[in-house]
Amino acid sequence: MEENEVVKALGALAQPLRLQVFRALVVVGESGLTPGAIQEGLGVPAATLSFHLKELVASGLVTQERASRNLIYRAAYDRMNALLGYLTENCCQGESCAVDGATAKTCC
Repeated sequence: MEENEVVKALGALAQPLRLQVFRALVVVGESGLTPGAIQEGLGVPAATLSFHLKELVASGLVTQERASRNLIYRAAYDRMNALLGYLTENCCQGESCAVDGATAKTCC
């Protein structure tokens, strides 16, 4: 993952509602959620949610797919894992530490 992509992804997650949406998508897994389900779960106005979903999609951390008349949003686990890998790549200056490199670089 390039540094500019990391900055964009971290910037997208640096807003409380976007972080909540992303975490909800991670929890639900590959089935994803419709905007209506996200809106109901988080209790936010549709226009507000739409804006934040757009930002998450633009960051690459969330994907959007049309299924009939619905949009389905999913966490992009490959991008999330790449971000985690970037952040932990050189932790502890190569010394043994609390972060297990194998676990830090892969999830889900």
